[in-house]
Amino acid sequence: MANLLIVDDEPGMRQLLSHVFGRAGHAVRAAENGSKALELLRQAPADLVISDVKMPDMNGIELLRRLREFLPDAAVVMMTAFATVETAREAFKLGADDFIQKPFDVDELKLIVEKALERFRLLQENRAFRRAQRERGRLDQIIGHSQKMQAVYQMIETVAQVQSTVLITGESGTGKEMVARAIHNLSPRVDKPFMPINCGAFTETLLESELFGYTRGAFTGATANRKGLFEAADKGTIFLDEVGEMSPTMQVKLLRVLQERKVRPVGAHEETSVDTRVIAATNRDLAAMVKQGGFREDLFYRVSVIPIELPPLRERREDIPELVEHFVQKFCRQTGRDLRVSERARESLEAYAWHGNVRELEHTIERAVALERTDTIQPESLPQSVTNYNPARVTPSESGLPEEGLNLVAHLEHLEKTYLLEALRRTGGNQTRAAEILHLSVRSLRHLLDKHGIRSMTAQLRSDAAGRGASEG
Repeated sequence: MANLLIVDDEPGMRQLLSHVFGRAGHAVRAAENGSKALELLRQAPADLVISDVKMPDMNGIELLRRLREFLPDAAVVMMTAFATVETAREAFKLGADDFIQKPFDVDELKLIVEKALERFRLLQENRAFRRAQRERGRLDQIIGHSQKMQAVYQMIETVAQVQSTVLITGESGTGKEMVARAIHNLSPRVDKPFMPINCGAFTETLLESELFGYTRGAFTGATANRKGLFEAADKGTIFLDEVGEMSPTMQVKLLRVLQERKVRPVGAHEETSVDTRVIAATNRDLAAMVKQGGFREDLFYRVSVIPIELPPLRERREDIPELVEHFVQKFCRQTGRDLRVSERARESLEAYAWHGNVRELEHTIERAVALERTDTIQPESLPQSVTNYNPARVTPSESGLPEEGLNLVAHLEHLEKTYLLEALRRTGGNQTRAAEILHLSVRSLRHLLDKHGIRSMTAQLRSDAAGRGASEG
């Protein structure tokens, strides 16, 4: 059964069609003109509208134009005794499903209506399927029913329907890209591209080319024009991960794109308009960076129109059991195994601090599934850092805090420099490996080395390491 609306200024036609389609099992309403039809449609939408074209007050073409403003999917069949090519063309342009000329054969009209309703049902089923897929995808990726995560879900659903720039903040491993994808998947842009990029993984020159594209001959190796991610994501979403790692020059160029909605490829003289939604993310405190001069204040306000802060895993411990079960099932499916988690292992997992957040937990479960030889994950398959963790082990009296206090800022600066030097010594001056040890991007590491004035030491450490290797050989 479908909901039908008959619109015709002739009472006999309204009565005939109401009788025919009522007997066919449909719920039928009738209106004598376009204005009354719009009133009825606003009160209760129809699946299909059968409307005459020539009517006083408002003709069928105008009715079709008006109802499309709030019923974009409804099926529409137009009737007329004065058919013209121009009228039919206008009706189809506005989305009419079919057109029939009066007088008509009732059986022919019934066939047209059933075909139009079938298209309508398929469209509705397709939309419902895509909504379900998007929702399922979100739930599969972002796990947790804690109060803090419920607030995040609500924010995702809200901001997905607007076009404002979003800034997602949180520690590394909290799932910032998953949240960005969820916003895109629940938005009207879902059928368009989602383009992620880690701004800290590129030099300034390469990042500009990646974001804005380049023209042939713009630099050595540019053998053809290439679109940047902003153009490739037109009508879609671009995700700027680690936006705080952008150089000052790139911050200026990004600000212009956000203001003007235009990009200029490297080597080009003309700008190209883009309709690309921007979602940015960072694990750094951009507001503090603004005060220190490391991030432009005007850009900060542009990217943080709608902020979303993701809680660290240690602040939503009630979600850990659900996450553990999710990751166990995930890696068991990949390996063809069927494992459960022992009570002792579960207690260790729930007690640990998880400074690497969900990503660290995921890697820990992957390791446990790979190493476990029984049908139950035991504590022995977990890292010792997890099983030996004792949150009460470090107390204020044992932490080295003097009774008279200390200059915390200076002390932290000293610790930061000490760990930087130790990481460089351990890696023989290899900045990439040192950054991995410290869980930093290479750009962040270099920034800190410059901050402490020790970047030049990496060359000496590499030289010393090479010398040791030669003497050992």
